[in-house]
Amino acid sequence: MNRPSLKDSPVHRLRIEPLAERQFGFYIGETQVTRWHFSELAPRPYFFPVNGPSGQSLTRMGHPGAPNHDHHRSFWFAHADMLGIDFWSETTAARIQQSQWYAIEDGDEAARIAFELIWTDGHDPQPLVKQDVFVTIRTAPLGWTLELQSDFRATAMGIEFRQSNFGVLGLRVAKSLSVVFGGGLITGADGFEGEPQLFGKPNRWIDYSGPIYSEAAESVDSRRIEGLTLIDHATNPGHPAKWHVRDDGWIGPSFSRDGAVAIPQNDPATCRYLLYIHSGPCDPQQINSLSQLFDTSPPLQVKKSTRPHHQFEIVQKT
Repeated sequence: MNRPSLKDSPVHRLRIEPLAERQFGFYIGETQVTRWHFSELAPRPYFFPVNGPSGQSLTRMGHPGAPNHDHHRSFWFAHADMLGIDFWSETTAARIQQSQWYAIEDGDEAARIAFELIWTDGHDPQPLVKQDVFVTIRTAPLGWTLELQSDFRATAMGIEFRQSNFGVLGLRVAKSLSVVFGGGLITGADGFEGEPQLFGKPNRWIDYSGPIYSEAAESVDSRRIEGLTLIDHATNPGHPAKWHVRDDGWIGPSFSRDGAVAIPQNDPATCRYLLYIHSGPCDPQQINSLSQLFDTSPPLQVKKSTRPHHQFEIVQKT
């Protein structure tokens, strides 16, 4: 009988691994670049840390100067007004919880995972909406990317994300990257810089870059610069997004800033975002190139698997 050899079972360069305390670790080579937390003790899941090429997190938990912003959990899903229910502030009983994961697929070019989140009002255990999330990591010039696809499925008569600046995605950058608390700079796809020029304005993407701590730095001029770019997919509702962006270190693409986004019961809504984690300052040419590739990439779906010991698999939508 022929037995498989060790060389027939490769360990892929990009991997996603379950960790203790309801977490997933995302790895490029031997380096953990981010972690997904979905403990039932938290009112909603989140990514933290989100590490730059230096290995330092370019996001943070909470606001550097406002304790009433502890709901800013690094990089997370939420919305301030879904059918009148506040899933944003953490002052209500509303919860977003991970109910299951479907599939984890490692690879040398990309690694991805698909899982389901359920949104409940905190009183009725039946979810108001189910959110299938697809997370893909890839290497990229000067860094790496984290791609998010969300398919929202209404479970009752339909739901509505009402008009709001807040949601469905939030990003709190590290203190040193912020304009007010560090030495950062906000740049939009339109070429403008700073909160006054970018707040509430339509933009393909927003970049937040700034200095990070480096023991090798000897002066202000030699500080190491890293940054985060959040990119709005061309098929998203209301594209290009109108951004809620602040000098204190906050980025949010407003999913329903100009009006409600309704999701009928039998008509799921998809939104997609790409986070580019990079060394160096904002590079519009590189970001625009990534944006174009992102726009042409096909969306994903989960299907029942025919492979042995695989319940589900992730495939491209046809």
